[in-house]
Amino acid sequence: MISSTGTMDTGPVDFKSRISEHEGVILALGTKDVVTLPPTATIMEAVKIMTEKRFRRVPVTDPGTGRIEGIVTSVDIIDFLGGGSRNLLVENRYKGNLLAAINEEVRQIMETDVACINEHANFDEAVSMMLDRKTGGLPVVDDEMRVVAIFTERNAVELMSGLVTNIGVREYMSKKVTMVSTDTPIGQAAKIMVENEFRRLPVVKDGIFAGMVTASDIVHFLGRGDAFHKLVTGNIHEALDQPVGSIVSKELIWTGPETDMGKALEIMLGKRIGSLPILEDGLIHGIITERDFLRALKA
Repeated sequence: MISSTGTMDTGPVDFKSRISEHEGVILALGTKDVVTLPPTATIMEAVKIMTEKRFRRVPVTDPGTGRIEGIVTSVDIIDFLGGGSRNLLVENRYKGNLLAAINEEVRQIMETDVACINEHANFDEAVSMMLDRKTGGLPVVDDEMRVVAIFTERNAVELMSGLVTNIGVREYMSKKVTMVSTDTPIGQAAKIMVENEFRRLPVVKDGIFAGMVTASDIVHFLGRGDAFHKLVTGNIHEALDQPVGSIVSKELIWTGPETDMGKALEIMLGKRIGSLPILEDGLIHGIITERDFLRALKA
């Protein structure tokens, strides 16, 4: 694990005029085509949905009433795979056998203290809740707690697209960056993400940027069946011992510290990525994420 540290120096960014165009209730700004799972669905079903739909999270609802009971995220899945406390389900109940544990009900690993927001709330309330609860998405519920939409960081930053701020990403990028090398085992990268509440890690080779790995990448590694091809004895560790470099994107997407915030956001939206590493001379000096844009909005 490699760390690059520094301090953050921020100032106000005037996104307010753009956001004032979208002062309606959050229901109008969120994604209404929401896929949910019942609590009795298997963990593998959640993995397949995340892989096929490219989702980071899936709400868990009562199949009869539609009321929210929990949510499962890509980080919860990698926690289960070996990154954290949810892995005890695999180790203790199934003796490390992923093939058996993956068919356990999703209720065993879902988060039950769900950050959700009422359909009548506004944009500012939603952004404040995402920042306060450190979550990338909020199920939108009606007065009966039935899920009617989902509002994510991606939904929020899309409202800022096309802006020229005259402020470089240097002002808002996170300068304390945790990185892993290409030969770091997937399981170790998962543990670093879970322990630090990260959703992504830059990957380097000999100190030079080599790509990004996200919690979703690890979930897709499982969902595509790659992990199962690695399983000789049925033990999960045989899959998670593979180097993280084997699952990073081959396309290197990055920008420099003087890139305008609006341009950086345009790159992220165009490539459908949630973060952008900031490089100088091939070395990582920071990273800017969708959440950093929300912080800029609230500054």
